[in-house]
Amino acid sequence: MPAQSPVRVLVTGVRGKTGAPLAQLLTARPDVEVLGGSSDPATVTTPGVRPTAFSWDDPAGWPAAVEGIDAVYVVRPDRADAPELIGALLERVPEQAHVVLLSEQSADDVGPEGWAVRTEQVVQSSGHSWTVLRPSWFMQVFTDPRFYLDLLTGGGDLPFPDGGAQIAWIDARDIAAVAERALLEPGHAGRRYELTGPEALTLPRTAELLSGAVGRPVVHREVTVEEAVAGTAGFDREILTLTYQRVQRGSFTPVTGTVEQVTGRPARTLAAFLTDAAPAVRPAA
Repeated sequence: MPAQSPVRVLVTGVRGKTGAPLAQLLTARPDVEVLGGSSDPATVTTPGVRPTAFSWDDPAGWPAAVEGIDAVYVVRPDRADAPELIGALLERVPEQAHVVLLSEQSADDVGPEGWAVRTEQVVQSSGHSWTVLRPSWFMQVFTDPRFYLDLLTGGGDLPFPDGGAQIAWIDARDIAAVAERALLEPGHAGRRYELTGPEALTLPRTAELLSGAVGRPVVHREVTVEEAVAGTAGFDREILTLTYQRVQRGSFTPVTGTVEQVTGRPARTLAAFLTDAAPAVRPAA
């Protein structure tokens, strides 16, 4: 019998918080060819991943990136034209390819005209089989200097406009584990997966856990949404404002067991994540 062709998967945003661990999981699978989509393919260095030119700003390069693929992981670009861009991309994706979209928890709580919902609708009406992942806030915001890492290592202050609500933080590696199965295994088509960690935590409790990881007190400081989005502009400011408002409404509080249902193991706790991340968040002596 002829050898079976490998399953070809394109991972957009392959160097991102979910794309990087997803690529590692996929390359560990036998008979899977992983295309690592990046606007700078030279920076894609994960062993077993084929660097692939892919940029939301260069639609002319999309046909080459998606040629012959069996599945695609779409990391939604945080820009106003995301629904239109994703729709245009999927017109070029082979008809039989399965699409897994990274969205956000409780995306439809802002109504049917919301930006995130419209992005999901584009995927669902594309004619492709699809799975939508709706994760809560990533734990990785605490290890990323673009978010809270520098604040934690520099001053131990956690400014966050939570309004007293809780957040069911999730490890991006758990999102990747769900994405891996949705891309390669049957039974996930037409599903919207709400993905969270195993517990919802207040921001003061989150700060307590961060204190243990950082090795000195971290204090949650309640700020207004306006203070939290200071320095941003345009669509970035608009979407960040909406996200913090959703936090205060409790959109990211519900806890689900979906990670365990799909992967067979519980989602990581924030405490476990911070144990792994301690070298990154603990200031140098």
